[in-house]
Amino acid sequence: MLARAGLVFMLAADTILVGRAGGHELAFFAISIAPQLIMVTIGTGLLLGTVVLTAQADGAGRLTECGRIWRLALVIAGALGILFALLQWQGAWLLRLIGESEAIAVGGGRVLAVWAFGMPGLMLYMATTSFLEGITRPRAAMVVSLSANLVNFALAWALVFGHAGLPSMGAAGAALATTITRWLMFLALAVYALTMRDGARFGVREPIGGYYHLAGHLLFLGLPVALSVAFESTAFSGATFVAGWLGETPLAAYQLSINVTSFFYMLTLGLATATAVRVANAVGRGSQKDVARAGWVAVGLVVLLMVIIGGAIGFTRGSIAGLYTTNNAVAVAALPALAAISLLVVFDGIQGVLTGALRGLADVRWPMVSAGIAFWGCALPLCYYFGFRRAMGAEGLIWGLIAGLIVASLLLGSRFAVMARRSVQAFGKR
Repeated sequence: MLARAGLVFMLAADTILVGRAGGHELAFFAISIAPQLIMVTIGTGLLLGTVVLTAQADGAGRLTECGRIWRLALVIAGALGILFALLQWQGAWLLRLIGESEAIAVGGGRVLAVWAFGMPGLMLYMATTSFLEGITRPRAAMVVSLSANLVNFALAWALVFGHAGLPSMGAAGAALATTITRWLMFLALAVYALTMRDGARFGVREPIGGYYHLAGHLLFLGLPVALSVAFESTAFSGATFVAGWLGETPLAAYQLSINVTSFFYMLTLGLATATAVRVANAVGRGSQKDVARAGWVAVGLVVLLMVIIGGAIGFTRGSIAGLYTTNNAVAVAALPALAAISLLVVFDGIQGVLTGALRGLADVRWPMVSAGIAFWGCALPLCYYFGFRRAMGAEGLIWGLIAGLIVASLLLGSRFAVMARRSVQAFGKR
């Protein structure tokens, strides 16, 4: 959870600093996050097969296979990072394509072009994190992720405002700071993995020759996951695009609110990954009882955690808005959206953990179908209706997303209830 939270600490710090640089810069930063989020979540989804296969190999005692899976994942991650970088380099064109105004397209495209340089580093980092989490070594990623925030904040502070003799770059400066930091994070984590005391036992230096056939298995597991998270991320990013149609103030208010959500969703994602690992370990051991226990205990934990967090957001939403921006219009527009966020985080947590539990069973098709129904069939149309047609602004967009998350939670919960009653042998045949 802390390892994932560290990634969003960076975006939160970037957003706060850029918000202090002015409403225009915050709008440009917000619109640049939307297409990047889609690519990052798709890439992370494709790489999640690394966690599942590594955890199952670890649980079954095939330890040297774990390192080979990691090295193969690095090849896939590097290719994805380069592809995403090329797409982001054409940021202004992408934003014009979805109907944003020329001012927002140009400003946001400039920031997207900077993000492009860090995409390979981020994908390589995610592949390495997945490997370490699969062998139950999450602490290294936590230390690297949290420590990197110190570097990122210092760089962003200097590059956004032009301190320490550096140019004042606004939103692009924040993107550049995080881009540099992402590469440093991958290098630090790779060094750790290669120099682990028991690294030889896990095959971290073993050649991947003879294991290329696992690439198909990785992608087979990862592609439905990538489509699943793509449905979800495009709903959240689609809401950003709708906010952009409404103007700079609703766009900035929505980004402020959703950044708070993104921070706490990283806690959910960390717990979901832990759930996937524990469920996959139980499958490898052949323990049906532990499969059900791992999934439902995680659901209970995330509900408890997110109810507390949601209550805190609701009571402190005025202070949260003031932390992110000095623009009074943006702060006022964000208050009702933040009130709705206090409910959104609960259902976002439930569906996230249930998705992780099903991934641990290598059940990736049903979450994909559920995400399509919940986010494209429900959330996106309601975001458009409440946010644009009913002119409810950022608050309406959040309520549309809440509806989709409720549907996703119900569909995923019913699926896991059925799967948890099946035999472990049936899971292994999937």
